[in-house]
Amino acid sequence: MRLLLDTCTFLWILADSPQLSFEAVDLFTAPENEVYLSSVSTWEIAVKNALGRLPLPERPTEFVPAMREAHGIESLSLDEESTLYVSRLPSYHKDPFDRMLVCQALVQDLVLLTPDDDIRQYPVKTRW
Repeated sequence: MRLLLDTCTFLWILADSPQLSFEAVDLFTAPENEVYLSSVSTWEIAVKNALGRLPLPERPTEFVPAMREAHGIESLSLDEESTLYVSRLPSYHKDPFDRMLVCQALVQDLVLLTPDDDIRQYPVKTRW
């Protein structure tokens, strides 16, 4: 299975948070699954850190790549097809980061690992 991590899922994995579901942990740790972190999520982390809403132990430019690599998570770049797909989405969810993750998951045929009920309104494959 090809999994795309929601930003909160990535951060909860790093923190070994009790907010992670058992299924999310099982899917993330299953060696047969490919796990991706979108550049959309890294952008969201950098923005929220700069605004003081997401404290990190070091600068995002060092922290995110180091943690992604340490956990065996691949980077997923944002492509043109995904950015243009956003014009086809209904406005169920106003968060631009989440909407773009939905687009990437749909275009790239990925399963979005997210606890977000608003995201589940879209015709995207999700697990939690």
